[in-house]
Amino acid sequence: MPYPPQPRVPSGPRRRSLLASVAGGALLVGCSDESGDSEEGTAGSPSLVERVRVRAARDSRGIVERYDAVLAAHPTLTGLLGPLRSAAVRHAEAFAGAGTNSPTATPTAPPSPTVPATEKDALAQLAAAERALADRRAEALLDVPGELARLLASVAAAGAAHAYLLTEGAR
Repeated sequence: MPYPPQPRVPSGPRRRSLLASVAGGALLVGCSDESGDSEEGTAGSPSLVERVRVRAARDSRGIVERYDAVLAAHPTLTGLLGPLRSAAVRHAEAFAGAGTNSPTATPTAPPSPTVPATEKDALAQLAAAERALADRRAEALLDVPGELARLLASVAAAGAAHAYLLTEGAR
């Protein structure tokens, strides 16, 4: 008697595991004691906190520039990329507004990101950039106290969700 065929298992994270990891990250950050909420707490010096905040704002502006480059090369992706780009703009504003020095522009303009010729490759490249940025932010949140750690965790989770949606959009 032949065995029935195996059900197709989609590659990549499932929605449940993605939501579970986001919720778990939020719980970990939310469970920190309140004594670490000041920027001068023992978890990080003010200069470290400011450096992390400035880098996060710069990285958010950089991902917005990537979205802009992909949208300029592939305007048919506006429906998919528009909301993700808007979220990245809000992330940049949150990091810029959270600090004492609100960085609004990078000192030197980086070269415009190159965009692959096909939409699928462009989405894959954008997903990889979002994933790498989310990973850097998740790592950085371990070094900073309180509110900035929570903001980094939230934006890292959003970046991971963006990477997932972009990967699905590339299929």
